[in-house]
Parts: sequence; C-alpha cells; structure tokens
Amino acid sequence: MPYEFWIAFRYLVSKRKEKFISIISLISIMGVALGVTALIVVLAVMSGFDRDLREKIVGTNSHIIIEKDGGIADYNALVSEINKIAHVKASSPFINGQALIRQGEQVMGVILRGIDPVREKDVTNIQKYMESGTLDLKENTVIIGKELSLRLGLNIGDTISLISAVSPKPKDFNITGIFNSGMFEYDMSLMFTSLEGAQDFYSTGNVAGGIGIRVDNVNNADSIKKDIQREIGIDYWVRSWTELNKNLFSALKLEKITMFIILALIVVVACFNIASTLIMMVMEKTKDIGILKSIGADNKSIRKIFMLDGFLIGFTGTLLGAIGGFGLCYLLKTYQFIKLPRDIYYIDRLPVNLELSDSITVIIAAVLISLVSTLYPSWQAARMEPVEALRYE
Repeated sequence: MPYEFWIAFRYLVSKRKEKFISIISLISIMGVALGVTALIVVLAVMSGFDRDLREKIVGTNSHIIIEKDGGIADYNALVSEINKIAHVKASSPFINGQALIRQGEQVMGVILRGIDPVREKDVTNIQKYMESGTLDLKENTVIIGKELSLRLGLNIGDTISLISAVSPKPKDFNITGIFNSGMFEYDMSLMFTSLEGAQDFYSTGNVAGGIGIRVDNVNNADSIKKDIQREIGIDYWVRSWTELNKNLFSALKLEKITMFIILALIVVVACFNIASTLIMMVMEKTKDIGILKSIGADNKSIRKIFMLDGFLIGFTGTLLGAIGGFGLCYLLKTYQFIKLPRDIYYIDRLPVNLELSDSITVIIAAVLISLVSTLYPSWQAARMEPVEALRYE
C-alpha cells in the first residue's frame, strides 16, 4: 500500500484535536449521500413516468399510422402489402372520429374508433386491457373505458346514444365490454366499435381512416417507417408513435435533465464542505506536512494525501447515497405506498424504473465533483514550505 494512502486514511479515522473538523467531515459525507440518493430516486421516478406513458400510449395506439387524404378505399389490399414489409408484425384498418355521448341529462365528447377486432388484437393491447365483457364487436355495439363507465354509471348491456357531426340524429349502441388501459385520458374519452359500425356512423362508405401497424421493435419505428413510405409511395402519410407524441416525450426529457441539474447542486454544496474540511485539515496538519517534506516527501505526495482524503469522503458519501437510492427505489417499486390522482398524472401510483446508465452517471458525477473540490486545498498543502510549517511548532 502506498504510504500516501495510509497517511490519508489515518488522517480520516484517527482522533483529532479539533472535533469540529470531524463533524464537518461527517456533514460532508451525509451531504453527498443525500444528494446522490435524491438524484437516483428522482431520475428513477422520471424514467418510470416516461416508460409508463410510453407503454400506455403505444399499447392503446399503433406503433406506426398510415393515413391518406380522403381516407383509404383499398385498405384490405394495402394491409396485405404492408404485412410483407420487413419488421412489420401486423396491421389493421381503423376509423377515428369525434362524437357526443348522451346519457340521461349528461352530454360529453368522446372519440369513437372503429376497428377490425380480429386484426386489432395483433396491433394494440386492447385485448389485454379488457376488464370485463368481450371485444367481439358488431355494427351496433361498443366497448368503453372504465372511467367513462364510472362517470356515467354504465355497465355491460346498457344502451347509449351517440351523435356524430354528420347527422344530428342519435344512434344507439349496446355496451358489450369495458376496458382499463390505466391511462385516465383514454379510459374517459375513448370508445371502440366495429369498423363497419364506424363507417355507417360517420357515413364514410367502405373507407378506412387509416391503418395501424405494429413492428417487432418499437424503438426502431422511425427507421421502419421510412421503409414503409418507400414501399407504398408518397400518396400516404406515414407517422410513427414518436412523431405523434413528440412534444410530450421532449418535455419529459427536458424535465429529467433539469431535475438532474437542480439536484446535482446538493452534491456541489456538499463538496464545498469537503473543500472546507480539507482546508481546516491542512491547517491542523501543518506540522505533519513540514515533517513529511523535511524527510523527503515531494509536493506530488503531499497533494496526493489530501486529494485522497477528499476522495475518501466523497466516495463514502456516494456509496452510502447509492445504497440509500437503490433501497428507496426498491421500496417504492415493491410496496407502491405513494398514490397519485389519476385524473392529473394519468397513473395511480408513483412509477419507478431504475436505469443502470442513470445510476452510473450520478455516481461518476458525484465522485468527480468530490475530486474537483480537493484541488485547491491539496495545492495549498503542497506549496507549503517545511521551514514555514515548522517555525512555530
């Protein structure tokens, strides 16, 4: 073991004349630990929000959407053509439109989506979201979200009236199922009926509003979208799920970066304490520095001793913070004791997704900031002359 490391370790663990320095060292360690814990937990929660929103958005919608001005008339032939493209798992036609639902004295706007139930199962997760009833849709049947059923007091077997912009005459639909996607906005305002039922409701004829596509890797949707565009031509609009929700996920990414910068200031403040500790340690160890230099220790060795002291303080705080952060993330993920209002945050619990890359970034940043805080005190110690250090001892 190099003697510099041994001396640095002895300076930290041995009893000091000045107890105040030991207290500041402890405060520095706890400050770094608190900052690292906060960073790991907050980034894990932000990543959890990002992942949960992505899963719910992609689960209820397609990975890629194809649309055409005026609708797609030959949608069955186009579906067959798209399914032959590499990395495409399945595709299904749909119609999206707005409608008014009237139930008793209550009237509210909803999105009525016409789908092919057989093919839709392979494109979205609507089958998995079914809480009760069946997805076997017919022309005069619908499935509704759980939140909408609770708001209007609807159950399977009830009849609702829908009004479209095409005709003021209401049309009755029977409720055959209730789904629960876990996303308040969808569960409150989205309804599904058969493709034929939507075509009749919106008076579009045998035309689909678009085609939804599921790919083998959702993260490669943008590159697969380009291949699809080349195959079907420029008459169609091809958009991926990232384009459709670009603003939302850009805002989440910016918020995550902002929170990292803000909480990193906790670590920075703690590292100022490390610098203060080392400065006072240098003053306390003036005699030791003079003796070490007089017996042959060079400036590099003196600098290394106090840099190691600061590194050990920072590393100990980082280690404790990492343990605390991982432990708190585990508790939040396992027991879910923090609940959220679903109508505000889309989800009913605090999501946690501990990403290894985020944790490594936090740990490395904390250690590097700790090392930077040791530069000035160690430089001051190294430039001390032996004669001046021992003059008043």
